[in-house]
Amino acid sequence: MAKPKVAFYWCGACGGCEEAVVDLAEDILKVVEAVDIALWPVALDFKLKDAQAWKPGEIAVSFINGAVRLSEHEEWVKLLREKSGLVVAFGSCSHLGGIPGLVNLSTAEDVFRNKYETSVTVDNPDKVRPQTHSNVDGYDLELPAVWNSVKRLDEVIDVDYYLPGCAPPPNLIMDAVLAILKGELPPKGSVLAPSKSLCETCPLNETKPEKITIGEFKRVATSQPDPEECYLAQGFVCMGPATRGGCGERCIRANMPCRGCFGPPPEALDQGTKLLSAIASAGSAQTEEDAAAAAAALVDPAGTLYRFSLPSSILKRGLPRSEG
Repeated sequence: MAKPKVAFYWCGACGGCEEAVVDLAEDILKVVEAVDIALWPVALDFKLKDAQAWKPGEIAVSFINGAVRLSEHEEWVKLLREKSGLVVAFGSCSHLGGIPGLVNLSTAEDVFRNKYETSVTVDNPDKVRPQTHSNVDGYDLELPAVWNSVKRLDEVIDVDYYLPGCAPPPNLIMDAVLAILKGELPPKGSVLAPSKSLCETCPLNETKPEKITIGEFKRVATSQPDPEECYLAQGFVCMGPATRGGCGERCIRANMPCRGCFGPPPEALDQGTKLLSAIASAGSAQTEEDAAAAAAALVDPAGTLYRFSLPSSILKRGLPRSEG
């Protein structure tokens, strides 16, 4: 009996999700034994024409990581959707937009102007920019177009399941693979991780006071957190109350506040506003001036509260888009 075919593909991502697959260690041998890997560009040489030759539904499941920003990404994910029985959004960028999604606070024009014209390290007096079409020495060259905003995967194609995390932990990856192989999947659209917030399983939960009072915001870059006390109670912005658990509390155990990469728990509409509500109610300011001073001390609030989820938030892009 032929083994089911599986595809791994990456869009706009750092490569950490690919490392997460490798981090399966000896369990990756179980995966290879159970399935045929039909596509994995980071490890094996496959071309677009190979995928175009597949029949619709020939691939049992495609795991797609990274955010969608380029015309090339869009072409590939639409092709994989056509050829796959199941599509799993793999990792924070595919699930929520991820860190690449923070670029949605700017436009593509802002980014190109900075990279090719105004950055202090740029020497480009003719303001030359990469073009989608060009001819060099008689050869036509083509580059992917850059969309004006970063999209999560389900803004472009229909997605069956979501595997969260930056990167997804190996145990959740293996659980997902086994569930697919056994046909024991939850309802379509499910996030393949626990639904409780990270606070509920945090090893510092017992040190969390009944009523948190934040006198000042602190940063790990300039203050040393006490690893034995709730980070939020110390004044560090910890996304735990607004983040789905299941990561193994790996940031907490590395003496870092939760960064929020698993996204909001099911009952939260918006991860950033949920955490903002929590810390606003914990403030100790008695006057508007004190409240303004406390808010000003929260460095980069958009990048902190929406580090992984801006394209999925109620803010969306915040700026008008001309295309993409």
